[in-house]
Amino acid sequence: MPGTPGDREESLDVIQRELTAFARRARAAAARLHPELPLVSYTLLAHIADQQGCRATDLAAHYMLDKSTVSRQVAVLAKLGLVERHPDPDDHRIQVLHPTEAGTQALAASQASRRAAYQERLADWTADDLSRFAAYLQRYNATGDASPS
Repeated sequence: MPGTPGDREESLDVIQRELTAFARRARAAAARLHPELPLVSYTLLAHIADQQGCRATDLAAHYMLDKSTVSRQVAVLAKLGLVERHPDPDDHRIQVLHPTEAGTQALAASQASRRAAYQERLADWTADDLSRFAAYLQRYNATGDASPS
């Protein structure tokens, strides 16, 4: 009978396996952007660009990461020439992170590449399939905290 506890457990196992495969592809995408760039750094760079600049403490709070972790990742981004620090116009003691031109260009190229990959992978999906998948992903990401229990 569909919907039994065994069916549910089997589905959860498939979901976990497939999300792990998805995460591996995401890590590979970050590595294609720059071989020394871990997925966390890539994610932080994308967030900095989306926010049009932010403080390292804001990144730590948003991603629920330790400040030292964010500091190390930001140092990698700065070393690679992908982010730079500017004084906050309201409080010069605070540093605001911004993507460099190289960081902006790298993100744009990566996003175009990812979009093309998604279009290729999902080419035979119907508009309804895509809409449902998008809604399921939004629903999944809107619930619970980001860390596994």
